Amino acid sequence: MAKMSHGPRSGSRMKMRRKIKERGLPTVNELMKSFEIGDKASIVINSSIHKGMPFHNFHGYTGTVVKKQGECYLVSINVGSVEKQILAGPAHLKKVVQA
Repeated sequence: MAKMSHGPRSGSRMKMRRKIKERGLPTVNELMKSFEIGDKASIVINSSIHKGMPFHNFHGYTGTVVKKQGECYLVSINVGSVEKQILAGPAHLKKVVQA
């Protein structure tokens, strides 16, 4: 038997799965979303776009946009008691509306 792979997408079969009506490439508006510094954003990975994809452990976390770096955004999240900064493309981020 072969050894188990430990690549960057191993163990992410259910997280990367998309519903049948969501499959295919996203719209242009989804690829060109813009965020302001200080906005709240949730990390929702779109598996059909590989560019700017964050590591799959951070799928579902919500944080604050710290700065723009190239085409991507730097998002600060709290994982337990540790603050981490994740670089993610706009296709993998979703705006959180504060009420």
